[in-house]
Amino acid sequence: MDAFQELKKRLTFAPILQAPNWEHPFELMCDVSNSALGAVLGQRVDKQLHVIAYASWTMDPTQINYTTTKKELLAIMFALDKFRAYLLGSKIIVFSDHTALKYLLKYQHKKGAENAMVDHLSRLEREVNPMPIRDEFPDEQIL
Repeated sequence: MDAFQELKKRLTFAPILQAPNWEHPFELMCDVSNSALGAVLGQRVDKQLHVIAYASWTMDPTQINYTTTKKELLAIMFALDKFRAYLLGSKIIVFSDHTALKYLLKYQHKKGAENAMVDHLSRLEREVNPMPIRDEFPDEQIL
């Protein structure tokens, strides 16, 4: 009962959510139950996890019948879609309690819906090298 009271206290007092720091990698924690899935987006600063957002979703009757592995993949796909605006171009660390997933994440050519998970996971972090803004343009000399 003490653990429940502590959890209740931590979820109801500030700071509950924090703004992202674009200098740190994002951590995505996903989990499923028999009928729902959830995700937490956070960042670790000085070894302390700072939560940025929570998300959950109730599965439809078809998804409830998925295997556990497929449900865990569904949770990761849901979280990647939900937090896409935060994650594009950033380093992401995905946590799941389903160890079988690490053996499934190999690149293969697949068609249609089978390719959705690989598509989500294949988005690579890219270095951003902004072009310098010049005050003068060559066309100005023509005018």
